[in-house]
Amino acid sequence: MKYTQGSEIRDEKAPAGPIEERWEKRKFGAKLVNPANKRKLNVIVVGTGLAGGSAAATLGELGYNVKSFCYQDTPRRAHSIAAQGGINAAKNYRGDGDSIYRLFYDTVKGGDFRARESNVYRLAQVSVNIIDQAVAQGVPFAREYGGLLDTRSFGGAQVSRTFYARGQTGQQLLLGAYQALERQIAAGTVEMHTRHEMLDLIISDGRARGVIVRDMVTGEIERHLADAVVLATGGYGNVFFLSTNAKGCNTTAIWRAHERGAYFANPCYTQIHPTCIPVSGEYQSKLTLMSESLRNDGRVWVPLLKNDTRAPGDIPEEERDYYLERIYPAFGNLVPRDIASRAAKNVCDEGRGVGPGGLGVYLDFRDAIGRLGRDAVEKKYGNLFEMYERITGENPYDLPMRIYPAVHYTMGGLWVDYDLQSTIPGLFVIGEANFSDHGANRLGASALMQGLADGYFVLPTTIGDYLANGPYGDVDEEAVAEAEIKVRTRIDRLMSVNGTRTPDSFHRELGKLMWDYCGMERTEESLRKALERIPELRAEFWQNVKVSGAPEELNQVLEKAGRVADFFDLAELMCLDALVRTESCGGHFRAESQDADGEALRDDESFAHVSAWEFSGDGPVLHKESLEYEYVKMTQRSYK
Repeated sequence: MKYTQGSEIRDEKAPAGPIEERWEKRKFGAKLVNPANKRKLNVIVVGTGLAGGSAAATLGELGYNVKSFCYQDTPRRAHSIAAQGGINAAKNYRGDGDSIYRLFYDTVKGGDFRARESNVYRLAQVSVNIIDQAVAQGVPFAREYGGLLDTRSFGGAQVSRTFYARGQTGQQLLLGAYQALERQIAAGTVEMHTRHEMLDLIISDGRARGVIVRDMVTGEIERHLADAVVLATGGYGNVFFLSTNAKGCNTTAIWRAHERGAYFANPCYTQIHPTCIPVSGEYQSKLTLMSESLRNDGRVWVPLLKNDTRAPGDIPEEERDYYLERIYPAFGNLVPRDIASRAAKNVCDEGRGVGPGGLGVYLDFRDAIGRLGRDAVEKKYGNLFEMYERITGENPYDLPMRIYPAVHYTMGGLWVDYDLQSTIPGLFVIGEANFSDHGANRLGASALMQGLADGYFVLPTTIGDYLANGPYGDVDEEAVAEAEIKVRTRIDRLMSVNGTRTPDSFHRELGKLMWDYCGMERTEESLRKALERIPELRAEFWQNVKVSGAPEELNQVLEKAGRVADFFDLAELMCLDALVRTESCGGHFRAESQDADGEALRDDESFAHVSAWEFSGDGPVLHKESLEYEYVKMTQRSYK
């Protein structure tokens, strides 16, 4: 796959000056829309997870006319419910040395110095407001004996800054946002469209002015217009087929925007989560995450001896290797996700893995139960333990959990500036759908933080600056018709192939290819193999996919086929981005770029930039945004 080098790109919206004053400076400099004029302005929000739900609720509360879309049957089924462990905030309730600056530093370091300073510092600042907002909504955070909110530790930090609601934090936070959203729906400021999937973006006069959606129940193609469009459609980890994401998670919305002119930034930055229930067979269609919060009290280990098939209880203490505690004594079991994942892969590659195929390590709560008592452990993690037992048939109170790394989150996404606006004027991108805050590796408990920060606090301010110049007049009918025809033509093409293979079979083959060649470890050789095979598999898809049913009805096969087609195009760009970036950083590990201890070795001289890819019919165009650090020093990461 050939690409060309384009001009450099800059974030023109980020203010200068002391970093702690930049967000206040931007808020004051942003144009305001008076209440009467807000009633004349229309905003479309696609996605109802933490980012989209909070954004639609807040924009409705402010007085804008909002249309909200999701492909689920209710907003509260968004994938944000799957985030279990907690949400970070720099409130320093424990008095253990936390601060806004420390959260900022931990996030930049955790992202392997590949995130913007201004964005990350703003995220740390806003984090303290999120907890107050959630508490006011009635989110049932865990509390200490005295009634104060409780916190726990998470990977990549040496302080306890993670607020949690047992093992269902994402679900409780989403219910808070959902309540706020439903209030605005009842008030008439938000018009909700469930079971609708966005299939294209409408561009008129160079601006994002609407979306083409398919009613997933009737099959009807609809056009919806607005003065601005917000995408909050999550990440693209399902390109690997097996991942911790809900099966419906896809890349279609942001890929359509990419084809319309929105740059795609750092697509190769994929997070592998270390705490997942191992694959159990070829029949499996998704993976189940065990929250990273378990690493607070669980100890990770494998047998010292290779191919040791003894039951865990039969392996004495002196014949166990608590390898994270041994290699990283300062952080132990709470090293960041990328480091814990590669360490697990390494011990399994040595032949010391446990369980079927040797692809697993133990997460053991024996010591925690002995120290705290079973009741205390159950209060913290009971629902997670129950879920594990239901899936595996093993009781984690009696036997150690077996875990192995799996695809989880994607740090890449559409490029946005400090205002969260993409390269298409009027198109804003929030939450996991954008690239902006996590660098090459997201710290645990920071996804919920970013989603709610973007939706509740950042976007409502910055989108006002754009909308202050609206309304933007009539939308060009030809532009709307062109987008609708493009959607209908694509559907007709998928229906007309009438081959012999299901969309799922192609998706599974693509996913295995991506895991093998662009997964936990990438090499030039593996990436070139992927870039050779993906176009072949895509060509076979368009010649041999079988889409049953009809387009004018409920048709889940058609939905899957459209999403898989987009995953092929995305996969190719991911592998190209990984091939071009010859350094290792965070979740992007190039085997050719590691130090003597096997750790990721960055190349700051050549790659201290964001890779922003422009879609072009002649092949992708790479634009680089230089990353400059004034408040942290780029150093080789060490958690030892």
